[in-house]
Amino acid sequence: MGEIHPFYQAHRGAMEAAMRQRLDLAETMLRERAHLADLDKVRQDVMDEFEIVLSQMPYVGGAASRMSDFFVRLMGFMAIGRVLRRHGVALPIIGDIERESYKAQLLTVPKAERLASGRQFMSRENQSLLREQAAKSLANEYPEDFVYDFVEPGPGDSFEFGIDYKACGFCKFAARHGDKEILPHICGLDFEAYATRGIRLERTQTLAGGANHCNFRFSRLPSEQDEAGAP
Repeated sequence: MGEIHPFYQAHRGAMEAAMRQRLDLAETMLRERAHLADLDKVRQDVMDEFEIVLSQMPYVGGAASRMSDFFVRLMGFMAIGRVLRRHGVALPIIGDIERESYKAQLLTVPKAERLASGRQFMSRENQSLLREQAAKSLANEYPEDFVYDFVEPGPGDSFEFGIDYKACGFCKFAARHGDKEILPHICGLDFEAYATRGIRLERTQTLAGGANHCNFRFSRLPSEQDEAGAP
């Protein structure tokens, strides 16, 4: 096992705490849907595997890159997927367990805080930042990083802005470490991550699914549009 990069080592405590919380939230599903009896062993297996994942995580710029946060928040699901696969759990069930436990975890954050985060993401200021970071990503400074374009809406489009990911750090990680089977589960988490913040994500294709880019399109959910337009 390799060394953990100092950036991830600095976040290790919080990442491990998040993993333990997910396992707590997934306990009933692990027992009733995955039919796993020795949950203490499953928990230990996942945390051991997570240590391996930590040592495999690529550095893509640390705090200077928005994509580092994606790795910090979501790469642990690779460990969960690996362990459940080894325990013979079917892929669709693994996907359901990861998605539902992630949604439950997101919902532990107060609604007002979640919606405020969503409004910040959709703000003009953040869109400006996304344009800048998208342009920088094209330089491909870190080979294991994401590469993406900012997408402006055209006439007749209903979305507020979009991102086309032309290269995906999770796809590169999965190809390098043999995780292609469980990779689509990571993609499925995106919808929960945005919906719980009052954002509608529309996406019709992914790199993981064989497309040449992932087409993320963002707009506010109706209740958030009403609130934003209220006097």
